[in-house]
Amino acid sequence: MTLTNPEEFMSLMNAQENRLHQRMGIEILEAGPDRVVGRMPVEGNTQPYGLLHGGASCVLAETLGSTGAALYAGAGRIAVGIEINATHHRPASSGHVTGVATRVHGGRTLATYEIEITDDLGRRVCTARLTCMLRDAQ
Repeated sequence: MTLTNPEEFMSLMNAQENRLHQRMGIEILEAGPDRVVGRMPVEGNTQPYGLLHGGASCVLAETLGSTGAALYAGAGRIAVGIEINATHHRPASSGHVTGVATRVHGGRTLATYEIEITDDLGRRVCTARLTCMLRDAQ
């Protein structure tokens, strides 16, 4: 899949059925190569204690960062996640979490995004960093 603009990417994401971002309830609210914003419900994405699963936060972070990296890579190129890390600061047990991915590095072969995930009250739930390899589409 290659991309030329945010609208094309959103169309491709919404056209594909049964993808992980859809099963998690992730909505992309804003998308560009420098900044991507999305949200995800806590309900349905919890661990046995009823708290937002740390892996769900990582899925949100990777979805947002990969979206930005794919848009940054441009037409004829793809972005593939090669490293993610996350620090979980506080629990979330209801409502939605919102993630904002901001590009902190953009080169010819790598793009790195910092993703801040907050709860409905604006409290930081998680901070993640994602690095994607950029390469020509095959």
